Amino acid sequence: MSVVKSTLPEADLKVVGEALQGSLVDLVDLALVAKQVHWNVVGPRFRSVHLQLDEVVASARLHSDTVAERASAIGVNPDGRSASVARSTAIQEVPQGWIKDVDAVRILVDALGVVVGRMRERIEATADPDPVTQDIIIGLTADLEKHAWMFQAESV
Repeated sequence: MSVVKSTLPEADLKVVGEALQGSLVDLVDLALVAKQVHWNVVGPRFRSVHLQLDEVVASARLHSDTVAERASAIGVNPDGRSASVARSTAIQEVPQGWIKDVDAVRILVDALGVVVGRMRERIEATADPDPVTQDIIIGLTADLEKHAWMFQAESV
């Protein structure tokens, strides 16, 4: 049952709904991964990495809300439940315990790389069926690429 009627044709709605749901999963998991690393990072660059991780968390949470609200606006139920995220994520699991600052940076470089790659696929997939959704994904991808650049610069 859909309470909200979409203006998109059914075939387009399926493509766009999958792109939005995948984006939501990636953003929710990215926020969780970054926060887990944030709580456990140690080392000489602790403070700078610790603060940088919170910036990623804030961005991921902001964008996840935008993505979920877009899904709702077009009649797609967003699913950010932990079981759904765990089942659908492509981000590697964070190791348990303390995480050296250099490892924290590597974890975020890898996680952001995975998410950005998947977002770029969604940019392509949503170009024709819904430029509004594509625009949202383009904007959040630019933000994530900025975070990826900053973490990559940390790893040199």
